[in-house]
Amino acid sequence: MVPPGSAIISDWHLCKESKGYFNSILHKKRRKKFGLLESPVMPPHVSVDTVHYKVFVSGKGGVGKTTLAARLAGRNLPSMHHETTGIETTVVYWPAKLRDSGRVLFFRLQLWDCGENALRRFDHLLPVGFIFPSYTAIREVVPKHSMSSRPSSLQSCREQADAVLFLFSFIDRTSFDDLSNQTAKWNDPSVVKVVIGTKFDLFMHCDVSERDVKEFQETWNLPMLRMGGEVTDGLGDVAPILNCLAENLWHQECLMNTTAVRPCLQDCATAL
Repeated sequence: MVPPGSAIISDWHLCKESKGYFNSILHKKRRKKFGLLESPVMPPHVSVDTVHYKVFVSGKGGVGKTTLAARLAGRNLPSMHHETTGIETTVVYWPAKLRDSGRVLFFRLQLWDCGENALRRFDHLLPVGFIFPSYTAIREVVPKHSMSSRPSSLQSCREQADAVLFLFSFIDRTSFDDLSNQTAKWNDPSVVKVVIGTKFDLFMHCDVSERDVKEFQETWNLPMLRMGGEVTDGLGDVAPILNCLAENLWHQECLMNTTAVRPCLQDCATAL
């Protein structure tokens, strides 16, 4: 778990310096909607690199996966719960400033949300190589005779994933108890893992205590964040989650790049 603020400046979205970057993802003080091939537009004299990541949103039905994706993207929240019928992808852009170098990056996060029933029932959804429209449910299927060459919907979501968001609801104890099973299935150390508790504002109906949350965090050593309440300016309420995700993804990428360089240096030394 990366200490908050160690890799990126956590409150940079509040600084005057960041205004131009965040204006590129806003329209009339609301978040812009970005399609699959769209990206923020900056002035010609400003050069900003974009890093791309795939993020799988995991959790039992009804915990708020679709709502979280919409909230992180600044979209209208669903007025009522409905089961996601296939795979939905949402593109989120988030600018962040690296603490050590002062470099600004755009993090392009493609959130993958798959309905619980689809994960259990359908083994013939289109594979990850297919280009999905942003935030559009994919309902197209392929003939069952080709199932052997197609990964399952869960495999499609997990394949080449850079991070996974484990969701539970503070008003659904079973969703919290299932976290251990969820996290145990993702044993790849290169995948960033973040836990998010939803519906935190409904404290009168809370089934998960702060002690439970603390014990889980101490056991699994994973970042644990909370989401709930009214949407504010579209930045302040999502900044903790997007900053945490961006920071851990960047830290993991730096670790992987360092690991990849070391064998190369060893091979060069051996050749000499």
